[in-house]
Amino acid sequence: MSYRKRCAPTESHEDTSASMNRREAGRRLLAGSAALLLAADEVFARTGPSFRLRYVLGSSMYGKFKLADILPEVAKTGSEGIDLWPLPHGNQRNQMDEMGLDACAALLKKAGVPLLMTTRYDLGPFGLQDEMGVLRRFGGRLVVTGSRGPKNVAGQEARQAVKQFVEQMKPHIAVAEETGVTIGIENHANALIHTPDSLRYLTEFSPSPKLGIALAPYHLPQDAQLLARLIEDLGPRLVHFYAWQHGQGSHTKMPKAEEMQQMPGYGPLDFAPLMTALRKIDYRGLTEIFMHPFPRGIPILPTAAEVTAAVNRSRKYLAKCLMV
Repeated sequence: MSYRKRCAPTESHEDTSASMNRREAGRRLLAGSAALLLAADEVFARTGPSFRLRYVLGSSMYGKFKLADILPEVAKTGSEGIDLWPLPHGNQRNQMDEMGLDACAALLKKAGVPLLMTTRYDLGPFGLQDEMGVLRRFGGRLVVTGSRGPKNVAGQEARQAVKQFVEQMKPHIAVAEETGVTIGIENHANALIHTPDSLRYLTEFSPSPKLGIALAPYHLPQDAQLLARLIEDLGPRLVHFYAWQHGQGSHTKMPKAEEMQQMPGYGPLDFAPLMTALRKIDYRGLTEIFMHPFPRGIPILPTAAEVTAAVNRSRKYLAKCLMV
């Protein structure tokens, strides 16, 4: 039995055709949002206490909506807290600086939402020390960024470049250990860390659990079994998981239904093998249901309620995959 048959996407090909317009897609998502939440929670309950995904909500999914308007959505998505993104993808991390840390702390406390992490591609791996201090103040435990070094190298050249990158990261790892914050390096196209082998090299050379991997399947071959083996190989060095597939991509304007194929359950990638691998390694990190809209900086759907319904639809699909 193929993995795709075991955990199929949540809607038919006809439902994801280009003829579905943006508003109709949002209407359908909203119509079943309450049922999706109940179904997902029931499936999670049946998987037992030994393994379940721990969700974090990415603020960039809501474009540049006010942080105050996003915070009520966190609990609705079954998330434990929020990941604040800066420009150009969102601007909630920028909003945090504009309002001041004290005001932001008060806002988060009033909403009952922890700041679990931030995504700081803008700072890069060598510019995170102040950010780790901010996260420690808020109780956050993870910052995600990209790698530095020669791009798109392979073989021994890649291995040596990753080794050098890890050496350069050692002063920053020391701050991570001091603050209790983990640095997650995301695999990304046109970067040093961009292939399964380069990810394995990072696990080989990383001297500390405070330097780990934020795995983005979007940027890797869309082979479910390959991705599952990679998850097993990364093991405890996997510190963040983006529930995100390539689908139709995110770099050109296209019908909304095609753009949404980046989300779990919308596109063709079968997440069942990935969920099985996460269970096998007893993954305890955060999972972020994710996609990029085009252009960057807009919400994935017009309203906060529609975005939340889309996240919950993917959450239901992943819950189904956990039952395989």
